[in-house]
This record gives sequence, structure tokens and C-alpha cells, in this order.
Amino acid sequence: MPWTPGLGTLLARFPRLRRLWLDLRPLDPVRSIKAKLGILVIASVTFAGSFTAIGVSIGIRARYVVLTAIVLSMIVTQILAHGMTSPLRRMTAAARAMAAGDYSRRIRASSRDEVGELAGAFNQMAADLGAADRQRRELIANVSHELRTPISVLRAVLENVVDGVTGPDDAVVKAALTQTERLGRLVEELLDLSRLEAGAVPLDLSDFAVEPFLARAVGEAAAAARPVRFSLSVEPRDLIARADQSRLHQVVANLVDNAAKHSPPDGVVRVGAAARWGGGIRIEVADEGPGIPEGERTRVFERFTRGTDGGGQPTGGGTGLGLAIARWAIELHGGTIEVAPSSRGALIRVELPADSQPPARPTASGL
Repeated sequence: MPWTPGLGTLLARFPRLRRLWLDLRPLDPVRSIKAKLGILVIASVTFAGSFTAIGVSIGIRARYVVLTAIVLSMIVTQILAHGMTSPLRRMTAAARAMAAGDYSRRIRASSRDEVGELAGAFNQMAADLGAADRQRRELIANVSHELRTPISVLRAVLENVVDGVTGPDDAVVKAALTQTERLGRLVEELLDLSRLEAGAVPLDLSDFAVEPFLARAVGEAAAAARPVRFSLSVEPRDLIARADQSRLHQVVANLVDNAAKHSPPDGVVRVGAAARWGGGIRIEVADEGPGIPEGERTRVFERFTRGTDGGGQPTGGGTGLGLAIARWAIELHGGTIEVAPSSRGALIRVELPADSQPPARPTASGL
């Protein structure tokens, strides 16, 4: 349209007028894009017809009246349609920014029609992509940090041996072996977590007795010779669960090991299981350590989150992936895992349904 450049120049010179123009959305209250198009056509035709009739009735030449009516109807159309197309233009600009890695753009969605719903969905998509990008960057940074420490220690140990500073005695070899095992454990847990998140781990469900199952996990933790005591309670004693024993053992062993690490000397780690009302089982692991602050009770299940000791310092030796893997394994069964309120220490509660089934994964059409 020939008058558009002039309008753009005018809006650039007067910021207030530009803001007024950008905020002009007279058809926003209409809830349907079809109704808006109908109003647009009716308004344009009515305005052009009325102006033509009035012009002809007062003696103005018909060709001038028709040309003027067309121009004015185009102006009316532009005013009414501006609010309909403005979100689409902003979405185009935001999509180009997202392609360049900027996920901070948001679309102001004041209309109630399909374009408004699209703008809302676009904003949610931008937020989800931004969160995924942050998680990816954090994962790369965390993995780099976790790999750097054992590699640096290994390099220092081997350089000392090569330079003759230390000999390849048992202590040096043991230190190198410890760091190698830490690297192997980190890589194994990263692969495990990746498979769990991708849903590529099938469940081998079976029925089994809970008491001997938990007793085995407690026995493995007791074999580590930590200065803590263990207490096991199962009600009823013949409680039966249906789950993937290998995955559930991985979860329980991790919880018991964490509880033993955070318990004070001569503390008690309590492991219990009971039948849930309506079916399924509940497993609880409690320690007598410093506990988990309320604000951290969700974060502990995030990747590379480590617990702290009584002085608030991070505990060493772990990869920070154990509870993240536990969460995914339990959710794969259709269950839940949480940090439950406790008057002393930390209490981790796992609940499994009677017939463990993985939750339905969203399909591409459901995204």
C-alpha cells in the first residue's frame, strides 16, 4: 500500500503514537478468528458502500467517490486487522531469534482467538526450549567438572611415578585405581541415566518377597563396615511386591548407602516397607543425619546434586547422579519418590502401585 512508508516514518518520529498503534487491537475481545474476518469484511464493505452512497447523493463524481471509498476502506481494514497480524509478526521475529539461540522472546497474547492460543503455546514452547538449553549447558559443565577432577589426580599420580618423585607402591597404585573406578562409575551412571530418560530400558516385572529383598540390600550396605547400625521392618512379613527387582535394588541400595554416609557414628539407618491402602507398597529409608532442608527436598533428585555433611560441606565420593537415577527408575514403574517430613534426619519415601507400569510417554502429536 503506497501510504505504509509514510505511516512508518510518522510512527518512528512519535514514540507515543507508535506505542498507541502497536497496542491498537480493537477485535481482541472476539474469540474466533472466523468471526474477526467476518467483522472485517462487513465493516469494510459497509464503510465503502455508505461513503459511496453519501458522496453520490451530494453530487460528487462517482469515480472520485469510489476511489476515495476504496482508500478509506483499506485504512479501516488496516486498523482492524493490525491486532490480528501483529502477534504473527512478533512470532516470526521471535522464531528467528530462537533459531539464533535467544529463547527469551515472549509474545503478548491479549486476544482470545486461535492466534492468542497460538501465542500462548509459542511462549510455553520458548520457555521449555530455554529450560532444555540451560539443562544441556549445565550438564556439559557438570560432566566436564566431574571428569576433570579424577583425570587431574590420575595425571598427577602418573607424572610423579614417571618423574621418580614416588615409586609405584601399593598406595600410589590404589590412588590411581580409586580415580579410575570413579571415572568408570561416572560414565556408567551417565549412560544409565541417559537410557532411563530416553525410556529405552524395558522393565522385567516379577513378583517377589519384600523382606528378603530388602535384607539383601541392607546386608550389602552393612558389608561396607561403616560405624552405623541398620534396622529392617516389613509389615506384613509376607509382603509381596511386583516390580523390576534389578532396578528397584539399584534404588534401595543407593538410598541405604546414602543414609549410612550421612548418619553419625553409631547412628541407626531404618529401612521399612508396608502395604499401601488400595494396593502397592511403600518403602522408607530414614537416617539420623543432619537432614535435608525443606527448600532442597526437590533439588536432591536433580543431576549432580550432592548432599552435605553436618557442617554444610558437600560429601565426597559420589557422582551426584544416584538419586536422579532412582527418581527415573521409580517413575518408570509408575511410582513416586520424595523426601518426606521427618523430625530427625532424612526420610526418603518410595511408593509403587500394585501393578507397576511406566507412564505413557507423549507422542509427537501430543507435544
